Amino acid sequence: MSELAASGPVVPTTPHPKLEELIAVLEHLRAPGGCAWDRDQTHASLVQYLVEETYELVDAIEAGDDAELVEELGDVLYQVIFHSDIAAEEGRFTLEDVAAHMTVKMVGRHPHVFGDAVADTPDAVMARWDELKRVEKPGRESVLDGIPQGMPALALAAKLVGRAEKVGLAPVATDAVPASEAELGDELLATVVAARAAGLDAERALRDALRRLQSDIRGAENAAAG
Repeated sequence: MSELAASGPVVPTTPHPKLEELIAVLEHLRAPGGCAWDRDQTHASLVQYLVEETYELVDAIEAGDDAELVEELGDVLYQVIFHSDIAAEEGRFTLEDVAAHMTVKMVGRHPHVFGDAVADTPDAVMARWDELKRVEKPGRESVLDGIPQGMPALALAAKLVGRAEKVGLAPVATDAVPASEAELGDELLATVVAARAAGLDAERALRDALRRLQSDIRGAENAAAG
């Protein structure tokens, strides 16, 4: 477990009775005599709901509606509590274990806050973050390790371009970049429209290109190692 340095341990100062109440509600629903549907769920059966709730949260963030944001954050939080309760019933881990692990992780990833390290800019923080991740996960042999392939294609593309740059690759860029995100969105939509008219699947095409990019990244890593 990471040590908390000069600032000392983080001591909670605010009670969270409503959070405790929500945990109790879930435990009651899944207890004997509770809800048959809730008791029947597994980690795997809940995946579809986690994905759906996550996208609904993204919609709420983009809409900027606080009432929707509260609701969708609650739905995602409930998924965390739900999965933790399933695991606790099986004797694997508890919600407290999840919280404790995250506390250690966040304290360890912020030595510039909880320790003596210096990181005065967002870029310096991210560089330190990446360095600490490499130390924490020594089993990762590639910059691609840990990237979920199920990410939306555009989000995955942005992630992979960053990883390509880390191994010295520079994927080909378009000659001109739109001046605003609105214009960029229009261009991306126009590309999808044209692809559809030509009988092409833009999502599949991008994922195919990303598989080739990942192959190039692994090739660059092997060349550097050899």
